[in-house]
Amino acid sequence: MNSQPAITITRLDLQRLERLLDSLEDYGPGAEALERELARAQVVGLDEVPPGVVTMNSRVHCREEGSGKDYHLTLVYPENAGGEGKVSILAPVGSALLGLSVGQHIDWPVPGGKTLKLTLLAVEYQPEAAGEYSR
Repeated sequence: MNSQPAITITRLDLQRLERLLDSLEDYGPGAEALERELARAQVVGLDEVPPGVVTMNSRVHCREEGSGKDYHLTLVYPENAGGEGKVSILAPVGSALLGLSVGQHIDWPVPGGKTLKLTLLAVEYQPEAAGEYSR
């Protein structure tokens, strides 16, 4: 297992995500992965999170190292997933993106047993940096 990059999350995201986990009837691998991420995260106030960190509802630009393909993804709560580029926090790539900083890498497990290496190139939109806390 690769060493995981350090992550930072906001206190508000932590509270909302813990509520989400508490509300789940089917506590599957996605919920367990999210719980592990939350347990190791550095928690900061809304005004302390750096602009290059992925928070809930952030839109990010990633590149898959093998193919060079670019992805523009928005990290959302499960009820908002499904639109183009919207990734649920309970999906493997969703929980892996949470709290990442620009320049860090994650392994993205894809169907068929392959793993892609994604590099976070930019946080194109972050609610905290935009002063939008109601999310």
